[in-house]
Amino acid sequence: MVRSNLKKPSPGSPVPVEPEIETAHAAEFTRELRRVAEALPPRINVDAESVEQGLAKLVLTLIEFIRKLLEKQAVRRMEGGSLSPEEVEALGLALMKLEEKMQELKAQFGLADEELNLDLGPVGRLI
Repeated sequence: MVRSNLKKPSPGSPVPVEPEIETAHAAEFTRELRRVAEALPPRINVDAESVEQGLAKLVLTLIEFIRKLLEKQAVRRMEGGSLSPEEVEALGLALMKLEEKMQELKAQFGLADEELNLDLGPVGRLI
């Protein structure tokens, strides 16, 4: 359990105050917060084009991740023999249409395949 008691700065004091943290892993938690804070830019540049591009990148990355999961599941089901030939055909067509749409959207937003990924820190990359 993490409990934070923020020390209030004196009036007019612009100095940020670090919270007191009561946990068995306080040092590790503090190091990780500092590492994340250092990785972030000091200011976030919010212009309409970069916001749209970033959102498109995030959404398309998640769709690509789900598409790959669906493909793997479809292959498992085909190899397991649990799909009829009609179902295999329908699934194949649906996955092909999804791939075509993904290519179209990537081109529309100027994204390449290698750009569609997320760094999940210690877990690794999403795709």
